[in-house]
Amino acid sequence: MTGMSNDDLFSRHPTRSRSSARAKVIDQDGREIYGGTDPFGAGGFGGESFRHGPSGFAFDFSTAFRPLTREERLARLEAIARLLDVAFVVPGTNIRYGIDGLIGLVPVIGDIITTAISLWLVREARALGAPWHITARMLGNVAFDGVIGLVPVVGDAVDVMFRANIRNVRMLRRWLDKQPKV
Repeated sequence: MTGMSNDDLFSRHPTRSRSSARAKVIDQDGREIYGGTDPFGAGGFGGESFRHGPSGFAFDFSTAFRPLTREERLARLEAIARLLDVAFVVPGTNIRYGIDGLIGLVPVIGDIITTAISLWLVREARALGAPWHITARMLGNVAFDGVIGLVPVVGDAVDVMFRANIRNVRMLRRWLDKQPKV
């Protein structure tokens, strides 16, 4: 950053062009999850939805609440499923767990919360057009995950290994891949 003083770095210039750098998120396997746009539909971290204006930072809500495409909705479901089921690794092992396993440690209430989130994923699958036999299997996975999670200690271990949300999103993805492109 040659030629810029500290005053230039920290002052708010409405005429200064914003950075064209895009957010790039890499998962633990080294694959790019998304680049440039937020999979949750906000339009981008460093891009068009969050910008620097004369009165400070401003958020452009016109891109945040636009209807999501099918691929964006599916990317959001996959990101939530990964967060719930495989976001973290037990140090020194290959055992992966997510916030589902952590929240599930709180007796009853934790399992109710994670089951509700899993049911929302099934609802989104139905909104994407998944047929009854796919959603029935997804509901079976959620029910098994919720009931087993209620059993103290052993249920939490099985809950971490079963990964109902990842199974459900994979099932939905396989079904969507077989459908004709619109």
